Amino acid sequence: MSSAYANLTRTFTRLSRFGHLSAIAGWDMMTMMPPGGSSARGAALAELSVLQHEILTAKEVGHWLDEAEQASLNDVERANLFEMRRAWQQAALLPASLVEAKSIAGSRCEHAWRQQRPANDWQGFAENLKEVVKLSREEAEIRAQANGCSRYDALLDIYEPGMTSAKLDKTFGEIKEWLPSLLQRIVDKQAQEVVDVPVGPFAVESQKQLGLAVMKQLGFDFNAGRLDVSAHPFCGGVPDDVRITTRYNENEFISAMMGVIHETGHARYEQNLPKQWAGQPVAHARSTAIHESQSLFFEKQLGRSADFLSLLLPQVKLLIGDRPELEEGNFIALNQRVKPGLIRVDADEVSYPAHIILRYEIERALIEGEIEVDDIPDLWQEKMQSLLGLDTTGNYRDGCMQDIHWTDGAFGYFPTYTLGAMYAAQLFQGVKKALPDVNELLREGNLQPVFDWLQQNIWQHGSRFSTKQLIENATGEDLNPQYFRQHLENRYLNGF
Repeated sequence: MSSAYANLTRTFTRLSRFGHLSAIAGWDMMTMMPPGGSSARGAALAELSVLQHEILTAKEVGHWLDEAEQASLNDVERANLFEMRRAWQQAALLPASLVEAKSIAGSRCEHAWRQQRPANDWQGFAENLKEVVKLSREEAEIRAQANGCSRYDALLDIYEPGMTSAKLDKTFGEIKEWLPSLLQRIVDKQAQEVVDVPVGPFAVESQKQLGLAVMKQLGFDFNAGRLDVSAHPFCGGVPDDVRITTRYNENEFISAMMGVIHETGHARYEQNLPKQWAGQPVAHARSTAIHESQSLFFEKQLGRSADFLSLLLPQVKLLIGDRPELEEGNFIALNQRVKPGLIRVDADEVSYPAHIILRYEIERALIEGEIEVDDIPDLWQEKMQSLLGLDTTGNYRDGCMQDIHWTDGAFGYFPTYTLGAMYAAQLFQGVKKALPDVNELLREGNLQPVFDWLQQNIWQHGSRFSTKQLIENATGEDLNPQYFRQHLENRYLNGF
């Protein structure tokens, strides 16, 4: 191993350790920290982000990268070096002052959002968001000039390397052509079906125990992670200490249950990333869309399938209570109900892409300077009406204030949700080819062959391959959105 490459691995291991501390402090800020700690925590995290930035952008790092390019490296080391250079290039573009300002503005905006959203306080939220958008535009402009692309594409590339708004416009444009009619056909079909909805209250402790039982069923390693509560469900922490959260509603239990399944998909990916490369960029998850594909594989492909729901039902009855509404057919219908709604995280998988397309179109225009923050509510209402036939006039809480992503400047992130759904459908097709009896395995509770397939084809590779190569290796072809459409039609129209 060359001395330059060895120096790089030591540097990135150090960065990984600081990233560990930042991740846990960030988790605590969203789950345990009292409100009074917001300002100090925001400043501490900003200081940490500046320190990481300084380490990564030190002059010698660039020299080591150039020297290591000439060294004799194996395939994994070469892939690691590629990811190192990518991280260095992204960081070196930004002045430390901008990194610090963006971190502080994001912490302030997110923490205020916790009180502003319940209060439906759009004006208060907008003032903080304007500063986040201003700084995000500055970042986007710097990145765009360096990469020779649009401002939005420069941010999109952070989360999904190789993806562009041109590709998204084509893919999302196709979805917009067939989704509204498919959604209406499904809603009309389900209108003929009677589904009994369980009536609460459902004790939070019972819901928590159900979540823990489902996590165990899905192979979560409790020795390397935990479940907590937050205002917005998320998966955080690090591979050896994965923190997932959900939120509970005593009036119904399914959203919390499915939220746990979703976040467990994220967590299983993290817990199974290549430990032999720990601390190095090549050991990270491949991309945000691939990460999302794992959570949606768990939640949608597995979690809402009739076979898995049948397997889960006895545990639900044990912890929630045996009642007529939990008859198997009704329970499955409850979890496969399609009803357009205002809240993205509670949306069914048929209407969900509409929520993402709406956000993508708004945030792209916002970063490109085509619209301003004050334009968001009217645009939100217009697109929500067009895509889902719903009204959000004056309802900022359940409209443009419902998400946490824009508060810290995560522009370019939203498209990865629907990209992830399409990857998940394609990966499940790969599973069915490899395991023709997968439905029977699910009914029996034998999920290990499915996890083994994911481990072999996705988890163990980290960032060794590009997203395109990873998916081609796993399924034999690049992203093919037709699998997603076929999955929706099969489950919701054809009954399988």
